Amino acid sequence: MSDYAFFHKQFMPLSEAKISILTHALHYGTACFEGIRGNWDSEQKRFCIFRIQDHYKRMFDGCRILKINLPYSVDELCQLTKELLESSGYREDVYIRPLAYKSSEAVGVRLHNLEDDFLIVVTTLPTYLDIDNGVRCCTSSWRRVDDTMIPPRGKICGIYVNSALAKTEAQESGFDEAILLTQDGHVCEGSGENIFLILGGKLVTPPSSDNILMGITRDTVMKLAKNELGIDTIERQVDRSELYVAEECFFTGTAANMAPILEIDHRPIGTGEIGKMTAKLQKLFAEVILGSNPKYHDWYYLVSPKAVTA
Repeated sequence: MSDYAFFHKQFMPLSEAKISILTHALHYGTACFEGIRGNWDSEQKRFCIFRIQDHYKRMFDGCRILKINLPYSVDELCQLTKELLESSGYREDVYIRPLAYKSSEAVGVRLHNLEDDFLIVVTTLPTYLDIDNGVRCCTSSWRRVDDTMIPPRGKICGIYVNSALAKTEAQESGFDEAILLTQDGHVCEGSGENIFLILGGKLVTPPSSDNILMGITRDTVMKLAKNELGIDTIERQVDRSELYVAEECFFTGTAANMAPILEIDHRPIGTGEIGKMTAKLQKLFAEVILGSNPKYHDWYYLVSPKAVTA
């Protein structure tokens, strides 16, 4: 296996891809990123990069917010990712991390009059949450940053300090994950995941107006629920106490996939076990991300790795 990066407009060994300690993004968080799954199909001997076009379209939104000029089209970004993955040597699930950032070696808080750059790295990512056995959560004392502070619709690097504070607070208190509330106390999302509840047999999730990331896995699950199970998703404000009375609850995210929530603030959710609707959606999601369902061919970007030569 060879670790490569796309950096400074060329492919190079990862060990040679370095930035200066004066890089603006390092000091001020002036960057945006995406996390993209490359799911390895051991039978077909290929990767299914899941909804890569949608990830890069969202990245363009983050770049517009941060005044970053990304000099590639979505198709060009997909091709660069394909070439990097083909040469990586991986034969397992991978995590693809594109990053657009303010690359000037300059001190000073601003977005204008700075140079921009772009990179991609491919790596593996350990299981982020326990999707098989479920997770225990707490509501965080840290509130979600509002859109008028740092817009959450772009994966802007600086906003993830908010997530890191909540995640560490939760784990140091003995929980697996945190649930952040909005400034006015409504349920927002996890530290790196969207959240769904089943209430009265209905699928409910917080709306975009409550400062959530418009998650691609979130959208996938909503479409699968509608298309495969005939279940509409209700997007509305969710009170904290509704978490405690939900029949089921789960997280969605590129890193987390679909992770059942079994307990929140020391209260079991439903029976305290993975619920029936959650299990059905998990099964559908696990099948669709390998690129084998022709109904969702627009979501698949298939990549066969290059043969290793002696």
